[in-house]
Amino acid sequence: MRAVYTTILILFVSLTVSRAQELYPHNEPASSIPKGVLGVRYIQKNYQEISTLRNMFAVRLMYGLTRKLSIYSTATISNHHGKDLPPNLVNHTHSGSNTSYNTGTPQRGLKYPYLFSGINLYAKYRFITIDSKNAHFRVAAYGEWSNVKVAHDETEPNLMDDTKGYGGGLIFTYLKNHFAVSLTSGVIIPGKFQGSSPDSTGPNVPTLIEYGKAWQNNLSFGYLLYPRHYKNYKQTNINVYAEFISKAFEQAKVTQYGFVNVPINTPLLEAGYYVEVHPGIQGIFNSNLRVDLSVGFPLINRSYAHYYPIFYIGIQRYFFFKKT
Repeated sequence: MRAVYTTILILFVSLTVSRAQELYPHNEPASSIPKGVLGVRYIQKNYQEISTLRNMFAVRLMYGLTRKLSIYSTATISNHHGKDLPPNLVNHTHSGSNTSYNTGTPQRGLKYPYLFSGINLYAKYRFITIDSKNAHFRVAAYGEWSNVKVAHDETEPNLMDDTKGYGGGLIFTYLKNHFAVSLTSGVIIPGKFQGSSPDSTGPNVPTLIEYGKAWQNNLSFGYLLYPRHYKNYKQTNINVYAEFISKAFEQAKVTQYGFVNVPINTPLLEAGYYVEVHPGIQGIFNSNLRVDLSVGFPLINRSYAHYYPIFYIGIQRYFFFKKT
């Protein structure tokens, strides 16, 4: 039995090394985790918002349920939002018996406590596999769901730590020698936030925000810099990446008191689109321990859900279980 386990382990390690350049920091490849293998990933994202450092910390568990189906569960903590919507996002003024409602841009850089955002569940099924010498092509379908309940104050949805909801799409990955490219294309259907908005003249106002649906198309490139030729599987791998993250989203809908449709007058809640570039570098040590570093910048327009530059750190390791 030990010999069988050792053979499985060596096979997995060889597969990991041979496709190292498609282990993208920000996007999943179409390749799947081998059956029965558990992965643990620590994720950290940071950016400076005026004078406040925004942080997001996440722990992800990944498991190969079958040789084609991988499942993930991610828990996140961040100081991105408060329990209630920020002041000035939704306002109203009185003029005699008339009341005017409007949205504005709240003060940025407000201090928020660290809150548990929620859980994100993700599944990926690889349904096309085409292999040739030193090359392969994969296609996978993915779906995700989250129960995030923080008071997100932008229309752009993000199922990791900003909005609850669900989504799905397709992943296409091609690898040839030292180079890999992958396209992720999908849709996000966010849930609603129902909470309260501060009112300077009275009690907090019941407020409902319906975030905009979003479409994402992310293009990732990876290149294996070192080693040029493998001598053994304990060699350190160095990979470089360029990932282009794009998203287009609809305008939000804001309702107060259950019947007032508030006009949208802030870019935070208006429809928009953007493209970011995230260059990164990765080290894989002893064919198992993986460390990712990247930094993101706006390329076309910008996201209002975070400031720039945005820094990313990822640390990942796989665990193998002996089967009886």
